[in-house]
Amino acid sequence: MATPVMSYDPTDLLDVERIRADFPVLQRQVNGVPLIYLDNAATSQKPAVVIQAIENYYKSYNANVHRGVHALSEEATAAYEGARKKVAKFINARSSREVIFTRNATEAINLVAYSWGSANVKAGDEIIITDMEHHSNIVPWQLLAERTGAKLHFIPVTDEGYLDLAAYDALLNERTRLVAFTGMSNVLGTITPAEDIIARAHAAGAVALVDASQLVPHKGANVQALQADFMAFTGHKMCGPTGIGVLWGRRELLEAMPPFLGGGDMIREVHRDLSRWNDLPWKFEAGTPSIAEGIGLGIAVDYLNSVDLEKVHVHEQALTRHALERLRDIRGLTLYGPPAEDRGGVVSFYVEGIHPHDLATLLDQRGIAIRAGHHCAQPLIERLGVPATARASFYMYTTHAEIDALAEGLEAAKKVFGL
Repeated sequence: MATPVMSYDPTDLLDVERIRADFPVLQRQVNGVPLIYLDNAATSQKPAVVIQAIENYYKSYNANVHRGVHALSEEATAAYEGARKKVAKFINARSSREVIFTRNATEAINLVAYSWGSANVKAGDEIIITDMEHHSNIVPWQLLAERTGAKLHFIPVTDEGYLDLAAYDALLNERTRLVAFTGMSNVLGTITPAEDIIARAHAAGAVALVDASQLVPHKGANVQALQADFMAFTGHKMCGPTGIGVLWGRRELLEAMPPFLGGGDMIREVHRDLSRWNDLPWKFEAGTPSIAEGIGLGIAVDYLNSVDLEKVHVHEQALTRHALERLRDIRGLTLYGPPAEDRGGVVSFYVEGIHPHDLATLLDQRGIAIRAGHHCAQPLIERLGVPATARASFYMYTTHAEIDALAEGLEAAKKVFGL
C-alpha cells in the first residue's frame, strides 16, 4: 500500500544549508565548478565530526582493544565498545551483544551464509531472494546453494518496480530455509514491505535476513519491530568511514552458530588439541578489529541522531518527487521504479542514444557526480532490458537546486549527441 504523501515543506524541518556546512568535501570544486554530489547510494560523504574522531583516535589514544590494561588500551576499548552500544540503540537491538562489527555489509551477509547457512541448509532445501538484490545479497547464497545442494529462487519485480508478493507466496513452502531481501533497492529506490515479507517467511518456518544498507542511513530500521532474524548494513553509506559494517542477529541464532573466522580475540582459550570460543559478539570478530572505523561509526550514529532520520526521509522524498517531475519532462529519458512516496532518494534512468557511462562523464565535466553501470545489481538491470542505467542518489545535504542542475546537465548532454 502506498505511503501517504507528506504535504508540508521539508525545508521547515531540515536546515539543509547548516547540514552542508558540516561536510568539508561539499565545499570543494570539480572541473572549476562547485561539486554536486549525487552518488550517495554508492557512499555518503562524511561530516567533520566523524573525520575528527578518527584523527583524534590516532593522535590521542591509538592502542589495540580488549587486550591491554594500560590507559590507552582502556580508552580505545571504551570508545570502540561504546560505538557498539550506540549502534545497538540506533537499531533498537535488545542487546549490544547482538551487534557484530564486520568490514562491510558484504562480509556480514557472507558471515551468515557460511556460519548459519552451512549449519542449517542442506540438499533439497530452498533459499528465496529477489530480483532487485545487490550482488552482495546474491552471490553468497549462490555459493551456499552450490556447497549444499540447496535451490535458489527469486521473487520477481513488477514493471512498476515493486516485488511480486503473490509470486513470493507461491515460492514459500516447507523446504524454505531462508528469505534474504533488500530493505530498499539501490537501483529503483523501492522501499520493500519488510515486516510483511518477514512475517510470511516466519509463517513458512523460514529465517529472514534484511540487507538494510540503503535503508538504515536514510530511514532507519527497528529490528524488534521488523521481527527480523538477521540484518546487515554498512558504515560508509551512513556518514561513517569505510571498512566497518554491521551484522545484527537474534542472540539465540548467533549463540548456536559456529565461528566465521579463527584467530585472536574470538577465542576464550587455545590449547594444542582444542580451542574454546569467546562470548558474543567477539566470537565473530577474529583479530584486531577496525578500531578507528568503529569509533567513527559511533560518531556517525550520533550525527544521524542529531539530524533526525524522519526529517531526512521526508526531505529525500521531496527531492525524489522533484527529480521525477524534472526528469520526466526530458524527451527520450526513461525512469525506473515506483512513485516517490514508495521509494527512497534514488532515481535511475536511461537516455536513449547515450550510454550511461558517457552521460556520467559529461555530467562530471559540470561538477555533477552520478553513478552509471549495473550498480552491482546485474540481474535487475537485465530485467529492465537496458545495458546499464544512470543513477542519481540523494541525502540530507542534497538540494532542489542540485537536481535542477542535473536536469540542465542532461539536456546539455543530449545536445552534445545531437539528440
